[in-house]
Formats: sequence, structure tokens, C-alpha cells
Amino acid sequence: MSVPSAFLLQASDIPTHWYNLNADMPEPMAPPLHPGTKQPVCLEDMLPIFPEVLVQQEMSQERWIEIPEPVRDIYAAWRPAPLYRAVRLEKALDTPAHIYYKYEGVSPAGSHKPNTAVAQAYYNKISGIKRLATETGAGQWGASLAMACQMFGLECTVYMVKVSFTQKPYRKSMMGAWGANVFASPSEHTAYGRKVLAESPDCPGSLGIAISEAIEDTVSTPGTKYSLGSVLNHVMLHQTVIGQEAIKQMEMAGEMPDVVIGCAGGGSNFAGISFPFVRKKLTEGMPVRIVAVEPSSCPSLTKGELRYDFGDTAGMTPLMMMYTLGHDFMPPSIHSGGLRYHGMAPMVSHLYKLGLIEAVSAPQTAIFEAAVTFARTEGIIPAPESSHAIRAAIDEALAAKAEGKQRNILFGLSGNGYLDLAAYDSYLAGTMQG
Repeated sequence: MSVPSAFLLQASDIPTHWYNLNADMPEPMAPPLHPGTKQPVCLEDMLPIFPEVLVQQEMSQERWIEIPEPVRDIYAAWRPAPLYRAVRLEKALDTPAHIYYKYEGVSPAGSHKPNTAVAQAYYNKISGIKRLATETGAGQWGASLAMACQMFGLECTVYMVKVSFTQKPYRKSMMGAWGANVFASPSEHTAYGRKVLAESPDCPGSLGIAISEAIEDTVSTPGTKYSLGSVLNHVMLHQTVIGQEAIKQMEMAGEMPDVVIGCAGGGSNFAGISFPFVRKKLTEGMPVRIVAVEPSSCPSLTKGELRYDFGDTAGMTPLMMMYTLGHDFMPPSIHSGGLRYHGMAPMVSHLYKLGLIEAVSAPQTAIFEAAVTFARTEGIIPAPESSHAIRAAIDEALAAKAEGKQRNILFGLSGNGYLDLAAYDSYLAGTMQG
């Protein structure tokens, strides 16, 4: 008897509301602080860079926030995203574990990022905004926002971390095809970019630098707002469609996960797959372990400090309580550009502080070993970022084998790696470091 390997929902199963974990936090989070006054930020402090409706979502304690129909209509182009059981991977590992993955690479941009890009573009459009500025690490977020802006008739400018601008040129091409202007960061386009280049002409860039450039662009250009693809509460909120669908699909499979795994850089993919399960853990007592996986070269949760820090390098953002390596930390030029961030989302950091989630780190060569194993068994070439979750899922499955125990493992496959093939070339040639 064959084992079902695909669990597919109908369009009517697209969630109607986003889930706000802040409503169920067992203790309140520390508020963000104004970078100048060091006092808790208020709604008015955020309005120069975000439309009011997104600031309201950022500060909301409401458990369920309705998804606007125009957003759900666009979601329907790829949602509900499929959930698969990795039966071939299980066989290759000879494990009693059942391994499931929620695949977000089916979106037009190839990752989970459109879940919030579409929502943010919609809210900016109805607020009368004409143009959005943003940063991007590996290019998944920049491509997603470029696509969403095109759908809603907005201009889009993207500051792409220079090392990824060089490593992943076709992500830049995607952004251009969707009408965005793309600058390698640090750039000559902003005063802060010029300052960084003057001090370090060969600077590979970082998300912190690119955020600073995008915010400077925003506050100096009329009709422009800033859009962020991770870290902030409203971004975590929009991504919870992933985990809500996954719960329904695991019910279809007839089992619930013993462990839920997601890669973690700024926190958006991890939040998307895990927060609805955190809710079940908090409100229903579900005995599920939840594991965030980060690069060992950029380990904000496993090696960082929990303290107030800026989200950008120039110190323009509010101060956020988060696990951080320091806002001036310059990450190594790893291929997982989407995880090269000095800090972790405040909501994810708070969960880690409370012991509600676990965190592990993995080196670059180990995650590519897992990626190739996955590609050769399941057929999908995963994004380097997503491969951190694959690494941890394989390790969990091998631990189950060693213990002789069955274990249900669910991980988020946050995107495909079809524009990351230069990284695979490096791994297969044996020249990859780290």
C-alpha cells in the first residue's frame, strides 16, 4: 500500500484571517524605543515610514485580523501551498520518522515572501502611497515586493546587499522584469551608502546597511513609504497563513508534528510555519517542540545577546528588544543571503527568552549537504536558506532512527533554489567554505 505524499487544500481553505501571537503571549513583550528619546514609540512616531494601517497591525493585540479580499484574491494564484510527506527522503535515511514539508516555493516569486509583500503593497496603495523603498538580502524579498508593487501600480526601489547582487544576478533580473529599480548596497544613491563606501570601498554589504539606505530614501522622497520583509510584528502576522494551512494539512495526514522546524534569519519564515503551532502549544497544551535553525556564521539566537539594538547599521530604526550580534556586525559572505542579519525578530526573540522555542545553528557546507540529499530524493532544489531547516529535519530523523522511535517532523521549505545554482556549483566542486 502506497503512502500518501501530497496533501492539497482547496482555494476555499485559504485563511480568512492572519493570526496575531501577541494576543496569546504569556507575558508582554518589551516595547520598541524611539532612537532619539529612548521612550516607547507611539503610532505617530512610525507614520513617516509606514502607512497607518500597518502601524496599527504592528501594535495590535487583536488575535485575528481579517485578510482583505483583494489580498486573498491574489493569494489564490498559489495558495493554499502544498504540504508533502518526504517518503523518498525517509527511505534514504532508513528512519522510522515521518517527515513533512510545507512548500512555499510555488509562489510566483519562488518563496514565502509574497505573503506579506502583497499585503503591504495593498495597504500602501489604499493609503495613497505612490512608491515603496526596501532592502533585500538574497533577493527573494526584493523580487516579491517588486511583483506586488507591479500588481498594485506602485513604484519600487530595492537596495540589494552587494554580495548577493553579485552572487545572484538573476534575482536582480526578476526585480527589473517586475519594474523595480535595484541598487547594489552600499550604493552611491544615498548619503549613508556613500559614507560606507568612503570608509570601506570593498564592503560586501549587509542587511543592516541596506535597511539604512532604504529608510534614508523613504524619508527624503515625497510619496514614499518603507517596506520591510522580516523582523517586524506585522510581517510575522502576514506569514501565519503558512502554519494555519499546515495545521489543516497535518490533520488530513492523520497526524500532528512532534517537532516543527524553520530556518531563521530575521524571523518571517520561521514565524509563518511556527506561530500557529505556538498558539496550539499555549492554548491547547500541544506537546510540540519548535526549532529555529540559523547559520553558524550569523547566530543571533544561539550566540547573540538579548538587549535593545537598532534594526539597521546607521541607527535610524527604533531600538528593539531582540537577540543581536550588534547592529554593526558584518556577516560573512555566505550564500544564504536571506539569513545574513545581525538580529532576530522581537517576537521570535521573546519566544526564545520564554523557552517556548529552541534554536540550533548549522555551518554552510552541512546545510548544502542536506540540500543535495533532499534534491536527490524529493526532486526539489531548495533555497540555501531553507536548507537550514532541511539539515535540522534530517538530524531529527536520524536521531529518531538511533532511538528506534517514530517521530513526526514538519519543516518549512521557504523557497526554491533555482536562482541559487552558483552556490550549488561551489558546493559540488568542493570549493565552498564554512
